[in-house]
Amino acid sequence: MRRLIALTLVLLSLSACALLPHRDPLAINVVGIEPLPSQELEMRFAVKLRLQNPNETAIDYNGVALDLEVNGRPLASGVSDQQGHIGRYSEDILVIPVSVSAFSVLRQTLGLSQTQTLDNLPYVLRGKLAGGLFGTQRFIDRGQISLSNPGAW
Repeated sequence: MRRLIALTLVLLSLSACALLPHRDPLAINVVGIEPLPSQELEMRFAVKLRLQNPNETAIDYNGVALDLEVNGRPLASGVSDQQGHIGRYSEDILVIPVSVSAFSVLRQTLGLSQTQTLDNLPYVLRGKLAGGLFGTQRFIDRGQISLSNPGAW
């Protein structure tokens, strides 16, 4: 009897996964960074992201979280309780405030080698758009930035 119940539960869970719609990943690009008012030991920036939805269904979200890693080390993070809607086969710009602590900047500085400059440092931006139990969309963007010229993203 136990084996029958276990087999039934396994079959039901597999069929439930098959009913979930397949979604292509969101296309995310950093399109700008602007300074925001800051506190003593932190800097604040508004990160602008272009989100493109390549799916046949719209995406509704009710929160955003970001983590920015530069040169293999954490640099900035941010959250926002923004709510929104990205229509099917459309795009939108999101602006998320992020914080950079003085200690993160110090870790970045200490992590640079003697010959490394602030140009063309690799970055990884990870984030998620909250959308309920099965609607959360995770995303990642990789590239290179120039910290000596912050406008050169």
